[in-house]
Amino acid sequence: MINRCNGPRPARRRLRWLAVAAMLLALVRAERTTGAEEDGAAVRPRDVAAEPRNPPGARRPPKAAGCKPENFKIALDVGHTPEAPGATSARGAKEFAFNLQLARRIQKALVGGGFLRTKLITAHGIGRDQLIKRTEQANGFGADLLLSIHHDDVQDAYHQKWSHNGAPHLYSDRFTGYSLFVSRDNRHFDDSVAFAKLLGTELTALGISYSAHHAEPIPGEGRQIIDVTAGVYRYDELFVLKFSVAPAVLLEAGIIVNRVEELVLASPQHQDQIAASTLAALSAFCSARQRG
Repeated sequence: MINRCNGPRPARRRLRWLAVAAMLLALVRAERTTGAEEDGAAVRPRDVAAEPRNPPGARRPPKAAGCKPENFKIALDVGHTPEAPGATSARGAKEFAFNLQLARRIQKALVGGGFLRTKLITAHGIGRDQLIKRTEQANGFGADLLLSIHHDDVQDAYHQKWSHNGAPHLYSDRFTGYSLFVSRDNRHFDDSVAFAKLLGTELTALGISYSAHHAEPIPGEGRQIIDVTAGVYRYDELFVLKFSVAPAVLLEAGIIVNRVEELVLASPQHQDQIAASTLAALSAFCSARQRG
């Protein structure tokens, strides 16, 4: 029997080395998992939020020479869900309804323009779960480009009260215009910026200005403007942009708490203009990838 205090020295040394090795392994694992990303990225179900190099069910976008409209896959992500509908307009309509209507118009324009593999991305639910579902759908689809469709609000400090059809509502007529967002954490950041600039240029050519309120140095804003002509902002933590395996851009088509702009954004004519601008930007983006 081995004496507990004076056991064989080689065995004791092996035990010490095993303990040291276990401590080092724990430190490495801790370093890899600390500093979790903002906006719920610490939630890592399935293949989305873990940000693997090759997420299961997804593929990398094709090389530039492979860009042909009929094969180019566009994921039109409809922002929010019926259960978590986003912002409320000046007249009480929900953002999700605006997003879905515009996304359908854009899909129709893109398919009619030769981009036959254009898919609407929708989900149900609230919180992180619906963000993960939408991102998984786009990645599983093998999208070559993701465009997330939203409509904008302003910070609470700018809200005012009014009555419409006998019901109280919040509004703000201070700001108007679209905004475009990209995430530097997207693995195709340069391509994301390139498409955002093309889309902003097309929208500006229609006489639609971008809103500068996201750059204001106030809580909830203070976003960096990447392109002051096209209205492109950097917002690294936006979930669907950050975890998309394809270039990704988020479009805030306009500000629905603005009483005048809400009516413009709800009009089919204006939606068709945005859809046509998206088609023109996408065609230029695809052509550039072919030349590249």
